[in-house]
Amino acid sequence: MQVWVSIRFLTECIFCPNTFIFAILCTRLTLKLRNLCCTETHPRRDTSDFKTARIIGSSKGIVSCVGRFIKSCASLYNASCAETPLLYTGQAGQLSSQACVHVKMADEAVCVGPAPTSQSYLNMDAIMIAIQQTGAQAAAGGVTFIGPDTYAIQAMGDKIESKLIAKTAKVNTIPGFDGVVKDAEEAVKIAAEIGYPVMIKASAGGGGKGMRISWNEEETREGFRFSSQEAASSFGDDRLLIEKFIDNPRHIEIQVLADKHGNALWLNERECSIQRRNQKVVEEAPSTFLDPDTRRKMGEQAVLLAKAVKYSSAGTVEFLVDSKKNFYFLEMNTRLQVEHPITECITGLDLVHQMIRIAKGYKLQHKQSDIGINGWAIESRVYAEDPYKSFGLPSIGRLSQYQEPLSFADVRVDSGIQEGSDVSIYYDPIISKLVTYGSTRAEALKKMENALDNYVIRGVAHNIPLLRAIIVHPRFVSGDINTKFLQEVYPDGFKGHVLTAGGRYDLLATAAALYVAAQLRSQKFLGNLRVSSVPPETRCWELLVELEKGVYMLSVTHSGQNYTFKLRVLSKLAASLSKHMPEKIPEDTSSILRSPMPGSVVAVSVKPGDWTKHICAKHIKLLKELLTAKFQMSQRCRAAEQTASARCLAAENADIK
Repeated sequence: MQVWVSIRFLTECIFCPNTFIFAILCTRLTLKLRNLCCTETHPRRDTSDFKTARIIGSSKGIVSCVGRFIKSCASLYNASCAETPLLYTGQAGQLSSQACVHVKMADEAVCVGPAPTSQSYLNMDAIMIAIQQTGAQAAAGGVTFIGPDTYAIQAMGDKIESKLIAKTAKVNTIPGFDGVVKDAEEAVKIAAEIGYPVMIKASAGGGGKGMRISWNEEETREGFRFSSQEAASSFGDDRLLIEKFIDNPRHIEIQVLADKHGNALWLNERECSIQRRNQKVVEEAPSTFLDPDTRRKMGEQAVLLAKAVKYSSAGTVEFLVDSKKNFYFLEMNTRLQVEHPITECITGLDLVHQMIRIAKGYKLQHKQSDIGINGWAIESRVYAEDPYKSFGLPSIGRLSQYQEPLSFADVRVDSGIQEGSDVSIYYDPIISKLVTYGSTRAEALKKMENALDNYVIRGVAHNIPLLRAIIVHPRFVSGDINTKFLQEVYPDGFKGHVLTAGGRYDLLATAAALYVAAQLRSQKFLGNLRVSSVPPETRCWELLVELEKGVYMLSVTHSGQNYTFKLRVLSKLAASLSKHMPEKIPEDTSSILRSPMPGSVVAVSVKPGDWTKHICAKHIKLLKELLTAKFQMSQRCRAAEQTASARCLAAENADIK
C-alpha cells in the first residue's frame, strides 16, 4: 500500500519578496535530471527515509528555483508514480511562459489567472481551487509546509517586529525608530532626531523594494511618499520605519538551518556587497573580510535570533558590517535565498534536501563542529537588463539564441528559460544564476570569467558585460568592496570595456579577418569554389572599418581578445559609395516624454485640451524614484508668452512596451 504525503514547498522570490506565491511544480520524480554542479562537494544523500511522495512546490516567481527544487526531489525519491502539478499564469487565455523549462517539464498545468501577480499568484482563492483540482487535498495526512511556521514568517517578515525581537534576543541592531512612521512630517521629525543620513524602509519589504536613503528634509518627504507607494504596490503594506543609514558598509548574511527539536546551525556567511539599487548582483562565499572570530559571533547571533522565533527550516539572517567589523542586524529572510547555491558548494550540504528532512520531523544530521569551509564559490545574477543604463534597466523580448556555459567544470547554471522564452514586463528579468566553484578564490574567479565569456544570449539586452567587468576589476579581486562599489568604480555609469590602443588594433584586425572569412565562405557551393572574377592568388583585401565613430583603412591580420563591440565593416567600394547615402535625421525628442524602459502607467494627471501646468507622474513598475518622470509641460513662447498645451499619448493602466 502506497502512502501519499502532500507537501507545500516555499522557495526564494525575486519578483515579489516576502509574499507567498504558489507556483506548483509538475514532474515525474524519476526523470533523469542533470545533477547539480559541484556534486563532488556534496555528501552521499541518505534517501532511506523517503518513500513515495506527492510534493507541491511553491515559488514566488523565479523559475530557476523550480528546476532547482525538482533536482533535489529527483535525488531523494525513487518512486516512479510520484507526480505533482504546476500552476502558471496567462493573459487572455495565453500561457505567459510557453517556452519556460519548468512548464515543459510539467505533466499537468493549471492557470491561476493573468500575468499580474495580484491577479494570479497572490490570489489565494485561485491557488486553493487549483490545489483541490489537482488532487493535492486528497493526500493522506493532510498538507505539511516545507519551511518555517507562520509565527516565524510573520515575525521576521515585519521589519519593525523583527527588530524588536532581535533586540530582545541580544542581537546587534541598527539605531533608529522602532515604531511605524505615520506621515511625512513625522518622518522628518524622526530623521532629525536620529541624524542624517537615514534609511526609509518598508516594514514588509525585501529585495531592495521600498527603500530610500535620505540626506535632508526634502529627500525625507519625497522618500516617504515613494517608499509608501512602492510598499503598498509590491507588498500590500505601506508601513514604513526609519533607521540610521550606515554609509559604505558591507552586506554579509549568515545561512542558518534549524529543526523542530530546538537544534540550529549557522552555515557560514555569504558576501553580498556588490549591489545596484539595493539589489544583489554578485555574491561569494566565504567573505574575504571576516576573520574566524567575527564569523563565529555573527553565526551565534543568527542562531540566537532563529531560536527566538522557534525557527525550523533554512533561513538567512542579513547583517550590515562596517569598516571596523561591527555588525548590525538588517533582516531575516524566511525562505531559500537566490544565492543559496554558493553555500551548498562550500559546505557540501543540499539545502533543499535538508528542508524536506526538517519538514518531515527529522533532527539535523550535523553538528556545528561538522560545518567547515571547503573552497570558494561565486554567483553572478544574469539579468535581461541594459547595464549601460543606471547599471541595469530591464529589457523585454524573446531569446532568439541562448546557450549556457555548461561545458566547463565546476560551473552551475540555475535557470528556467531556453531559446524562444519571453522576458515580460510582469516579473523580475532574471535569466539565470551562474555559479562557479574553486579550491581558491582566484580559481573560482577565473572559472567565472571563462563562463561569462562563453555565455551566449541574443534577443534581449543582458548584464554580462557588467558582471565580467566587476569580477576582473582590481578592487574586487583584492576584496576591497562595499555596497557603494558600483557607484564608486563607475561614477558616471557603466560604459563598458575601454579599449587600449593595442586592443583597438587587435579588434579592427579581427573584424576584418572575419569579414574576409565570410566572403570566402560565400564563394563556395557544396564545397566547391564558385566562378570568381578575381583569381584567389591575386586577391587583395583592402577594407574600411568603422569603430566608435572612427574610420580605419587596413589589411587583414588576426589577433584579439573576447570582448563585444558593435562594428561595421565595408569593402572599399561600399565605403566610397556610402557617402552618397542619405543620413537618418535623429528624431526630435525635445517635446516628448519617453519611458526609458517597459512598464505600466498608473496615473495620468491631464487629458487632451487641458492647460498642462500639471506634473505628469509616470510610474514604471520597478524603481519609481528612477523611472518617475517629472516633466513640466508649460513653456513660454518668446513673442506672445503664451502657455503651450501638450498631447498625452499614454492612457491610465496602459502597458508601455
